[in-house]
Amino acid sequence: MTLIFNESNWDELEQQAPVPCPAHLVLDDFEELTGVPTCLGRGYSRGMALVPGVWLNFNDKEYYQDFVVKTPAHEHPIQIEVFLSGYFDCNIYPRFGGTRSYFSGSGISPGYAESYQVGQRFTCINVEIKPEVLDSFLMGNCQQSSHQVRQLFKGEDWKVAFYPSVTPEIRAIAQQMWDAPYRGELKRLYLQAKVLELLVIYLDLIADSSEQPRVPGLKPETIDRLHQAKEILTRQLAHPPSLSELAQQVGVSDRTLQRGFREVFNTTVFGYLHTLRMEQAEWLLRNRQMRVSEVAHAVGYSHLGHFTEAFKRRFGITPKQCQKGEKGTVMAWMQGMHSS
Repeated sequence: MTLIFNESNWDELEQQAPVPCPAHLVLDDFEELTGVPTCLGRGYSRGMALVPGVWLNFNDKEYYQDFVVKTPAHEHPIQIEVFLSGYFDCNIYPRFGGTRSYFSGSGISPGYAESYQVGQRFTCINVEIKPEVLDSFLMGNCQQSSHQVRQLFKGEDWKVAFYPSVTPEIRAIAQQMWDAPYRGELKRLYLQAKVLELLVIYLDLIADSSEQPRVPGLKPETIDRLHQAKEILTRQLAHPPSLSELAQQVGVSDRTLQRGFREVFNTTVFGYLHTLRMEQAEWLLRNRQMRVSEVAHAVGYSHLGHFTEAFKRRFGITPKQCQKGEKGTVMAWMQGMHSS
């Protein structure tokens, strides 16, 4: 049976969790240790404020129970998350962990449901930075920065997330942070330097990712509007606007939307929507919270047969087989793609 928690009862459960005392762990005064609810698993989260507005967490957790935590829409800081083992699975993002990491800008995060399973263990580092702190690092020139860096500052708009590959350099820095060789204020200073080093690498990665559009004359503001279109599709997965409505909402022509979307995101508008629907459907089926017909409706299919055909083409198995935990050859290939 999969337990489901909302934000308030999850917070209450975490507050009641006993604080562990791992024999190998020696804490400094600026570090705070929290535990895992004993009814769900074991492990700890070790957190610390490195400087005002910069928070670092080390997580080492293992779960004995299937459960889901639902989080409503909320303000979101700039965030970097690197998994040394295990992965993170939720219904609105691609799975990350292994060789895929997470780099999110600030803004408003849509609501989501994160899923944890029996026997799942993960170790990861998590960095959260207030946008005004990053702006101060940039000398207050975020609006004069590259298009991709500007994407990290969304204010009251929906945030943008990236999923860069974990390079050997990124993994080495994450491991060095985990095994910091100092104590006291020297450790905090060391970790501050490592966070900045990690931040520079991620800023460089996203600046290189799509800084120069392949469509001649595609302006930065047009790219911004294409990113807005992508976020609208993500939020309105079950009932997306038509192509013309979407183009009108973001202020571009139908032709610019279709051509620009392919060039910036390397897929069509329909292709992105289809992939997103199938990934959410697979997540819902494997968590066994809904019937196949309910999943089909939740991802925007009114005809069950059409949903089944589309799902089988994507994963190589039927929705019912997926719900039973079966994995086809295409499914195995897709899981490899998620971890690379």
